[in-house]
Amino acid sequence: MSADDLTHDLGFIHRFVAGQNQAAAPLLLLHGSGGDEHDLMPLAERIAPGRALLSPRGKVNEQGITRFFRRSDDGWDIDDLKRRTTELAGFVSRAGAAYRMQKPVALGYSNGANIAWSLLLHDPGLLKAAILLRAMLPHDPRPLPDLRGIPVLLIAGTYDELIPVERAGLLAALLGEAGADVTYEVLPTAHGLTGEDIALASEWLTRHG
Repeated sequence: MSADDLTHDLGFIHRFVAGQNQAAAPLLLLHGSGGDEHDLMPLAERIAPGRALLSPRGKVNEQGITRFFRRSDDGWDIDDLKRRTTELAGFVSRAGAAYRMQKPVALGYSNGANIAWSLLLHDPGLLKAAILLRAMLPHDPRPLPDLRGIPVLLIAGTYDELIPVERAGLLAALLGEAGADVTYEVLPTAHGLTGEDIALASEWLTRHG
């Protein structure tokens, strides 16, 4: 069954690649602002070759920029984040049944990384693990669920022009407070991804995903 057959039924435009390594957990790819369902495919194939890949396109379009949730004048639209998180969680569940996938590992970048940790807090049983590239904490989402047993890799950039590194640190601390097994790395880089991001994510996934 192809992604094209299920695009309407599952509720999100998306791509699904079956992969050759059926024993390994699939990756749920969540693109950054302005991206689409194709963007993270090359990155995923470098980090975890052979795994099944599920890549939805964010439904929000703000002046031609595709996102998973809306922004507001003062930052994030938190109400929209919550609504879009619930919507995306439903898609992941339906896709898991349709493609007979085991529980996925989220691989999110920027806007996609932020909705990935929101998925973790919304439904701790949805994901096996999460790789969050350039994510941050904009608000206090307490009360927190029990995330014990869920590994999370969070990679921040010291010179990130969009996400203050201290906000990434707050997210790492909050996920740890919820019980997640957090690995927090800070690289001497900006918002864009580097070869070191790929190397760290690949090594971590070998151990945890």
